[in-house]
Amino acid sequence: MSARHLLASPGGDEFKAPGTEIFDWGPLWHGAPSWVTKPTLIVALSVVIVVAFFWAAFNKPKLVPRGVQNVGEVGYLFVRDQIARPMIGKEGDKWMPFLVSTFFFVLIMNWMGVVPVLQLPAPSHIAFPIVLALTVYVIMLFLSIKHQGLVGYFKNMMFPPGLPKPLYAILAPIEFLSNIILRPFTHAVRLFANMFAGHLLIAFFATVAYWFLAEKLTVLGAGVGLIGFLMTIVMTAFEIFVQALQAFIFTLLAASYIGGALHPDH
Repeated sequence: MSARHLLASPGGDEFKAPGTEIFDWGPLWHGAPSWVTKPTLIVALSVVIVVAFFWAAFNKPKLVPRGVQNVGEVGYLFVRDQIARPMIGKEGDKWMPFLVSTFFFVLIMNWMGVVPVLQLPAPSHIAFPIVLALTVYVIMLFLSIKHQGLVGYFKNMMFPPGLPKPLYAILAPIEFLSNIILRPFTHAVRLFANMFAGHLLIAFFATVAYWFLAEKLTVLGAGVGLIGFLMTIVMTAFEIFVQALQAFIFTLLAASYIGGALHPDH
């Protein structure tokens, strides 16, 4: 029996895999402004959660941390010791408000993709990673020019010392393209692509499970539906890990760019 016949229901309907339409969300209610959508609601909710969490953790800190403060301190120390100090050095502590906020903001937005009802990681819409990446990019350019000067920044970037002069004809345009043009794009796309693909895969397996176990239950299709159900659980667990990893990588790259701007010799 062909896959086409297996995927077809007795009534003649065929299974249709979810596509990019699952990322298209109009206004939340009729007559609402066009920007009041589910993704923007998730972003706003993520901001509220991050602010509320750190307010609860550090509004009235105790010498011996307990409860929310204990969790907050563990998160803070993780970002400081695994991201800020390794990437920036001794000046990394000054950037902790920005880095810890970025990490937890991206993390919560990503985890919204596995929260029932919401079930959408906001960074799966390219606009949100672009805004975050451009923010880091502007900070990087500002610090680079402030600490190195406009001419010094481009000189250090495109003409690093110690190389044969003919090599600069190849290296200079590559470095310019990589640092000025592609850096914010790759920073944003790395986060976007992982959230987009992960959400699409979970939606696919969940749709397979629902279709073959509930919507169009058949003897042959039940096995396919069971596989879809199990894969939905496996992919959801894996996606939680990937979502946390991508928040870490995004913040790590942000710290790396800041560190490079502050210490071009490294």
